[in-house]
Amino acid sequence: MGQKVLLFQLCCVLRGPVWAGNHLGSDCLRKRSSQVINWMGQGCWSILQTTVLFLCPQDLYTASDSCKGRCQEPYNEKDECHCNAECERYHNCCEDYYTYCSPEGFSSSQDAITDGDLLHISEQLYEADHNKAQPTDVIINPQHQVSPDETGDQEDHSPEPLYKYVNEKLFSKPTYASFIKLLDNYQRATGREEEVTAEELKEQDNFLKEVMKTELMKKLFTFLHKKNRYSSEQEFVTDLKEMWFGLYSRGNGERDSSGFEHVFSGEVKKGKVTGFHNWIRFYLMEKQGLVNYFSYSYDGPWNTYPDVLGMQFSWDEFYKEVGSAFIGCSPEFEFGLYTLCFITRPGRACHLSLGGHSLSIQTYTWTKSTYGNGRKYIATAYVISS
Repeated sequence: MGQKVLLFQLCCVLRGPVWAGNHLGSDCLRKRSSQVINWMGQGCWSILQTTVLFLCPQDLYTASDSCKGRCQEPYNEKDECHCNAECERYHNCCEDYYTYCSPEGFSSSQDAITDGDLLHISEQLYEADHNKAQPTDVIINPQHQVSPDETGDQEDHSPEPLYKYVNEKLFSKPTYASFIKLLDNYQRATGREEEVTAEELKEQDNFLKEVMKTELMKKLFTFLHKKNRYSSEQEFVTDLKEMWFGLYSRGNGERDSSGFEHVFSGEVKKGKVTGFHNWIRFYLMEKQGLVNYFSYSYDGPWNTYPDVLGMQFSWDEFYKEVGSAFIGCSPEFEFGLYTLCFITRPGRACHLSLGGHSLSIQTYTWTKSTYGNGRKYIATAYVISS
């Protein structure tokens, strides 16, 4: 056996590592066999067949960004992500936490948030969106549909704007008005420090105050409170402010971004539009001539609002290949659903039900900085439009 291991190591040195790539593991034998043969030749491969199962790295140690073999491991601030019973509360679970660690490990089986729970609460939030647009409040003109293969073509297939009519009386409602005031608080280019004024901090607080008055956000808090995620509404609101408005760096080490800016206002990074998943922001920018609608690649099954559209557009000269957005929903609806999915299913698809139709939201955590004892900021959240 020792000679075989030595020869295996020698072959790897001479010809390249068997486990090159992003995925290490006990399946490297079947996944990498053709590469191994190409790299090392048949002679070396005959030896590998009897030794590789002992040598695949994932059988020897666990990746730092995985929960495999780490469930209930004590908290260590040096870990990239965590697999203990408190990771859901602090939004810092590894992406495969639910694959390897039983949700019951949170604190009790009653605290686990199942897929069925998410389907039920999302229908409740859908029914509680009393501030949503009525069918006559918003009229859109989607025009040209492109295939998924055509979304990167950057061709303007739609001569008319997306929005034919919006009843702007909607914008006088408290949650809409407080939301719109936030949209001009940001520089869209990453790498430039965001300077947050006292007035802007008040606007953040006012938005949170207004959305928390709604039945929708009260239902969301009640659900999370019963599941032992928050002990009080004040704790919930404080965490909302940090996870959504807390600043972190997407470029040049500057505190240049936040979850709210990215998702709702939009950013430009490396010459491309990133984020920008809000219909109100889109309408206001299109009205000013700053956004040019090109086409759509997805239209949801809903025949009333909120609906979902996957769009292609430009913001000034910068292009967005696929920008999915709810259409006609209230600010609290979008804010609430994204929050629900970030807290319960961070870093993976969150499967919901709205009006009897299935919908999935993808969220990602910001992993390079944290707040409050290791809690993670929102990096992005969007509707999966496919």
